[in-house]
Amino acid sequence: MAAQTSSYQPQPANSISVVSPHFLAPYPVDLTIVKKLLSLSDGNFAVTDVNGNVMFKVKGKHISLRDRRLLLDAAGNPILSFQKKLISVHNRWVVFRGDSSDSKDLIFSAKQSSLIQFKTSLDVFLGHNDKENVCDFKVKGSWFDRSCTIYAGDGATIIAQMHKKHTVQSIALGKDTFAVTVYPNVDYAFIVALVVILHEINEEKNDED
Repeated sequence: MAAQTSSYQPQPANSISVVSPHFLAPYPVDLTIVKKLLSLSDGNFAVTDVNGNVMFKVKGKHISLRDRRLLLDAAGNPILSFQKKLISVHNRWVVFRGDSSDSKDLIFSAKQSSLIQFKTSLDVFLGHNDKENVCDFKVKGSWFDRSCTIYAGDGATIIAQMHKKHTVQSIALGKDTFAVTVYPNVDYAFIVALVVILHEINEEKNDED
């Protein structure tokens, strides 16, 4: 009988894996996130790499009063499910593994840092951070300018940056397109989920205005 080889790969000491080590790369990952104005059957967002290959899709699901979003891989398998908490002062979103909404599968949650915001600011807490005295990650910047930076909990270590992407194609198609650079050994599925939550919170604010 042939010996089975383990698929386990040791993670670099400074790696940040929130969803899965599968989404870590030893180099910066540049992603383009395209919001489709017309919601097509394959999702509300497409996330592509620098070569235009689809890496993720985001689909919306309307379940009674709750809006849920699914982050799918290129093959359509659910990686994360996220939904807004119904009773939440700070616009909190909770994120679960796969297609679950069970508290045992909670990976992280994100909420606005304060009720009145002129700049974008999100506090992100991992699922096991029950006390939430200190956030595990922070997002700061300007959503309006599509210029946001994602930091590890100390607020000094940058793990990803988002910026507006102007291309002839995106302008011609009227798509809201922005780019994210994920730093080496940082979970890029986690970063994509954060950007989608940022988008949802700001879309909601626009609807209220």
